[in-house]
Amino acid sequence: MQQYNPANPLIVQGDRTVLLEVDNPLYPEARDALAPFAELERSPEHIHTYRLTPLSLWNAAAAGMTADEMVEVLARFTKFPLPPSLGADLAELVDRYGRVRLERVEGELRLISSDRPLLEELARRKGLRDLLFHRLDETTFAVDDAHRGVLKQQLIAAGYPAEDLAGYSPGTPLEVEMREGTAASGRPFQVRDYQRQSVDAFYAGGDARGGSGVIVLPCGAGKTVVGIAAMARLKTQTLVLTTSTTAVEQWRREILDKTDLTEDQVATYTGDSKAIAPVTLATYQIVTYRPSKTGPFPHFKLFAERDWGLIVYDEVHLLPAPVFRVTADIQARRRLGLTATLVREDGREEDVFSLIGPKKFDVPWRILEQKGWIAEARCIEVRAGLPDPNRMEYAIAEWRDKFRLASENPLKDELVAELLTRHDGPEDRVLIIGQYIKQLRQLSERFDIPVITGQTSNGVREDLYGKFRRGELRRLILSKVGNFAIDLPDANVMIQISGTFGSRQEEAQRLGRILRPKGSEEPAHFYSIVSRDTREMEFAHHRQLFLTEQGYAYEIVDASELLDGLDLSAYSTSVMGQDDEPERTQDEVEESLPTDRSHHAGARNE
Repeated sequence: MQQYNPANPLIVQGDRTVLLEVDNPLYPEARDALAPFAELERSPEHIHTYRLTPLSLWNAAAAGMTADEMVEVLARFTKFPLPPSLGADLAELVDRYGRVRLERVEGELRLISSDRPLLEELARRKGLRDLLFHRLDETTFAVDDAHRGVLKQQLIAAGYPAEDLAGYSPGTPLEVEMREGTAASGRPFQVRDYQRQSVDAFYAGGDARGGSGVIVLPCGAGKTVVGIAAMARLKTQTLVLTTSTTAVEQWRREILDKTDLTEDQVATYTGDSKAIAPVTLATYQIVTYRPSKTGPFPHFKLFAERDWGLIVYDEVHLLPAPVFRVTADIQARRRLGLTATLVREDGREEDVFSLIGPKKFDVPWRILEQKGWIAEARCIEVRAGLPDPNRMEYAIAEWRDKFRLASENPLKDELVAELLTRHDGPEDRVLIIGQYIKQLRQLSERFDIPVITGQTSNGVREDLYGKFRRGELRRLILSKVGNFAIDLPDANVMIQISGTFGSRQEEAQRLGRILRPKGSEEPAHFYSIVSRDTREMEFAHHRQLFLTEQGYAYEIVDASELLDGLDLSAYSTSVMGQDDEPERTQDEVEESLPTDRSHHAGARNE
């Protein structure tokens, strides 16, 4: 019988919550062992709370982890004996994955389960019964291919995620080889070991268990190379969907640099160009465009323009709702999702699981940092109180105005000034990023730093990004366009002055901007400036959850430590009544991708 072990860091409870002591010497080892099958919910200073959710368990099961292996991890690190029912509870939940299967028999799609009572129950369930053609025998129903996606959505909603073994269309062949040793640019290039392993996990030797799923890797770890390597492994015509025209151009550069494909074989399908080629790169924004709110999506036809053998969903955690709809209709195509985090603030993780596929490969960020594949990073939260006049303005403000008032704390400008002074070396490349455009433009004017927003033309963006890469610019201010898929490998300092409420995914993406290895022993620095005793500080704790799970600890620094001797009474600026709402634009998808559930929650509370 298991005994009490006070040296261990876990407390495992019967409601499937797990408490982890941060100050315990075994904390890092226990955290990494929990990550594959548990979800971090709260991360205050000393005790982190995880939950064993059905989806976290099913993702682990799809990756090959058994319930016994999960229980063994918990038993190895727990202080107290495990709850008696936990083993049976986890076994039952894990066993639900794959109890029903989709298979192709004699060319026809079938729903199969050896559990006859379960199949009877599911066949009578509202939302499922109309998707099953007719019963073939006691364990099998015929299914229309057109219902393959929506059937999987309904099954996971019922608590029995299907294992899809029905196979995929091979697509039109495309001869493509990865370059080895040297890229077309002349720079050294080799597919890294973890990149090969992730492609192997996705491909699964060509077996029906491969061909759909999500690869989770940190920003800066080369997810684009993973997508290209998967395309080269399958040797099939490929459609890539990504977040912006900037990301499209980055994918195009990487494909031409890392493979033997020629320029006429790689096309871009965006607001500026509607070309189609064996490899086509499109934005989510153009695919989901429609002239009216109730009209059709004219560019959905792109999914049928070619016999695609692979569809790559870049930044899959941001997949817009309409793309889920069309993805449900193309389940015969191989589908690869790439992301730094499976967190979706809109709560649609189950749709990613059922329509794109389960998690196939994941590696903790800290592991890649230790191996030198991504940069070491220090995360520092700078807490600044509101100056007295602003405190009173905040106290009497309407609830919906409080977050903006906290975000535009005038002391943040002074903190930015101090941090720019501290990181003014010849090797420093600084990005300043925020949510409110007026705030960013004020910083741009004060420090004479170019600013890029959603309204900045693609030509100007690419020119500024190019100058930053070449070292002609050492500082750049970015709105939310800086969250996703920009290739600025030399950036080593990020100063975050405001963000999207409590978005965990945004925090992860922003840290990722500075994680590309620099060949320097100095760590990258990620500063998040937060107004103390305000709604912004509450949201900051939630934003940091995902990075805490990955092993990053936030150092807490008081603004007074940076602004010693500054007369705070001189800094008070009224922002009430000024029109400085978060950036909204129609011409770039970064500004209109799915709104955070946190944002919605905040709006409801207002």
